[in-house]
Amino acid sequence: MRKAEARPRQHDHLGKAARASGGGGGGGGADRAGGAPSGAMEIPSSLILEPSLYTIKAIFILDSFGQRLLAKYYDNTFSTTKEQKNFERNVFNKTHKTESEIAFLEGLTIVYKSSIDLFFYVVGSSHENELMLMSVLSCLFESLSHMLRKNVEKRILVENMDGVFLVVDEIVDGGVIMESDSQQVIQKLNFRTNPEPAAYGFILFDYITSNSDQSEIISERLYKY
Repeated sequence: MRKAEARPRQHDHLGKAARASGGGGGGGGADRAGGAPSGAMEIPSSLILEPSLYTIKAIFILDSFGQRLLAKYYDNTFSTTKEQKNFERNVFNKTHKTESEIAFLEGLTIVYKSSIDLFFYVVGSSHENELMLMSVLSCLFESLSHMLRKNVEKRILVENMDGVFLVVDEIVDGGVIMESDSQQVIQKLNFRTNPEPAAYGFILFDYITSNSDQSEIISERLYKY
């Protein structure tokens, strides 16, 4: 009986080549997984916004009919009075019946607050921080509330419009936020309330009082002569 002979394995070199290519492919995959991605997306420089101090575009106060009582614009977004009033009308129509405090209109961010028959608005760009705009609005309202003895309504506001402009200028100057603390605003303006209980007016700065006293003295002297 003849002993069985072992036959040589067919195509053994193909198996070695396949194993070699498989091992090499695995190593290459590991290198690709561990290395930095070759197609990383870069943000275009044109989309990167540079920080700016000019954060406020406008501040305005409207009455319950949407009529302007005070308005200050700090850039050329609305270059004419007609454009400004059209914008204010659109803002009022969108906000005066809602309970929200933030609105987005014409690519701008708007925060607002109402009191009796008044509406207060602070406007910033579309990418502006709403909390920063809200801090300006709160400072404005609290400063005026203190100045007007918490009678924040149209009649009292109109009677003290000079002081309202001073408050706004103390908070924002040229679109730059100068102050967001109402107590600091009040101290800087040095308000002194009128001692008469029936009057809502107030006297701003000591030099106003001193000038009025001097004018009375001069008038008395002229009367004697």
